[in-house]
Amino acid sequence: MPIDTSSLSGHGQTVCVTGAGGFIASWMVKLLLEKGYTVKGTVRNPDDPKNVHLRELEGANERLILCRADLLDYEMLKEAIAGCDGVFHTASPVTDDPEQMVEPAVNGTKNVIIAAAEAKVRRVVFTSSIGAVYMDPTRSADDVVDESCWSNLEFCQNTKNWYCYGKAVAEQAAWEVAKEKEVDLVVVNPVLVLGPVLQPTINASIMHILKYLNGSTKTYANAVQAYVHVRDVALAHILVFETPSASGRYLCSESVLHRGEVVEILAKFFPEYPIPNKCSDEKNPRKKPYKFSNQKLKDLGLEFTSVKQCLYETVISLQEKGHLPVPTQQEDSIKIQS
Repeated sequence: MPIDTSSLSGHGQTVCVTGAGGFIASWMVKLLLEKGYTVKGTVRNPDDPKNVHLRELEGANERLILCRADLLDYEMLKEAIAGCDGVFHTASPVTDDPEQMVEPAVNGTKNVIIAAAEAKVRRVVFTSSIGAVYMDPTRSADDVVDESCWSNLEFCQNTKNWYCYGKAVAEQAAWEVAKEKEVDLVVVNPVLVLGPVLQPTINASIMHILKYLNGSTKTYANAVQAYVHVRDVALAHILVFETPSASGRYLCSESVLHRGEVVEILAKFFPEYPIPNKCSDEKNPRKKPYKFSNQKLKDLGLEFTSVKQCLYETVISLQEKGHLPVPTQQEDSIKIQS
């Protein structure tokens, strides 16, 4: 089981979570409220039905304030962050369009840190990404990916990987502005995040799994991917905020699997779905998982949820939210177990 943070109290503290309606951010809001924090969550439109799940969280009536804010509108951000003890900056575009990705990611991050400096918050925790860490063609198979690694910006540009480019330059900008404004900044770099969804919409990382279950893809790629549970990512953010000695970057990853292993696990748990069993690339050797270190977060006491549990919970959540039909056999076995 992941670390129990109930002993670490947030009572009397107010924190801001940017992009509060997102996949990771929603879980952060949930756990922060459970720990007694007052949360000011920034969203584009507080009245949008897609934010209803936040208002339904335990403690939301008493201690959740949804603030209308845009990352590129400094005054709105300043108002949301005023009076806060800390800021969790998770809001970021998820796109491969360079115009939509790079400028909002970089300038939005700068705005958040400058507003945090003005509000004199205790610490800013920034959600970066493995995308800012591992995109480097010079890395050998024996190299370990850890917090010292940075994505090669030129390689990201040449391969038009604007998501990873945007994440890397946004994180670099965050470090520069934090140093200039003397803001205590800690960064979490999650890999591909899975697990139960709180929000009503499907995000990009969950789509990565849904496509194997709903018949929309007939093959899997000859590729590897690192995975982590959304609750562990949210806990990691809170842990680095609450631990005075926490500093620098924290790679948040449970394990690296080949896509073939992912579909095997899914097929074992959920054989009723049309899960692909054929690789789209049968000519080249099977890609090998890269090595990584998550020791920094383990040293803070975080125990990662296994990727098998994570995949299982993701599918159950998709069923509960109505994004996947529940097969008859599964319904019968649930009835028998209950």
